[in-house]
Amino acid sequence: MDFSIAFTPENIAIFLTLFVLEIVLGVDNVIFISVLASKLPKEQQARARNLGLTLAMIIRVILVFFAGWIITLTEPVFTILGIAFSWKDMILIAGGLFLIYKAVTEIHHKLEGVEEDHDGQAPKTITFGSVIAQILLLDIVFSLDSVITAVGMTSNMAIIVSVVILSFGIMLFASRFIFAFVNKHPTVKMLALSFLMLIGAFLVAEGFHVKVDKAIIYGSMAFAVLVEVLNLTYARNKARREQKKRVTVQLRPSYPDIDESVAVGAALSKSPGAGAVGLSAKPVEGEVDPGSEDRAGLG
Repeated sequence: MDFSIAFTPENIAIFLTLFVLEIVLGVDNVIFISVLASKLPKEQQARARNLGLTLAMIIRVILVFFAGWIITLTEPVFTILGIAFSWKDMILIAGGLFLIYKAVTEIHHKLEGVEEDHDGQAPKTITFGSVIAQILLLDIVFSLDSVITAVGMTSNMAIIVSVVILSFGIMLFASRFIFAFVNKHPTVKMLALSFLMLIGAFLVAEGFHVKVDKAIIYGSMAFAVLVEVLNLTYARNKARREQKKRVTVQLRPSYPDIDESVAVGAALSKSPGAGAVGLSAKPVEGEVDPGSEDRAGLG
């Protein structure tokens, strides 16, 4: 293992490539952790999110130091229908199936409105320990592929470890905003669950040696995010326009220049030619009793 640090163009290019890769995989982790942490009571969500990301970083660093052993996981163990399966393949298939199961289950709960049945409280079957255990399981799956890719690019442990720590530091800082944004917008959360299902299918396919270009997967995800951003922007601008069109309720304006004494006098007059209060067909203005100057009744 090489722990030397040399700022050569090759090492810088490897560092930047691995950094982008870790950020992309880190976003997957944050999305999954956000979905699981949202099932917990609010006072436990931040702790689960931070602990999950911290454990993910520690696991990845530990696996880096066991890179030699991890490489042996790619050796075939048995063959079925002409397909040779290694321990890595089996781990990817198991992790992918678990990810698909969790994503489909969460989507089902969203569509059926299961979350609303708990009055904003997490179901009693969801515990802090079970959430952390699920996060650890998926961290291992995500880390396995990441470490194998990193070791395949360079044997310099200093570069790999520094990339892992730096990328997870950024993810730890950004996770709070990603968590709040995903859980604030229901459509974004549904999109995130769809991403997890897509990544799970990708892991299963990779376990069966079906090679899918990662650029296609993440390119499709980026395009879906762009469409969702346009939808959110449209909805926000539409709400803003409707808010401007909304007219507040105002009191009936008064008309101080109109002399009401004529109408009141005509209504209270006993004269035959006077009007009356009610559904009278006669005009409101009529004859007023001579000498009646005081306002009464409606006045």
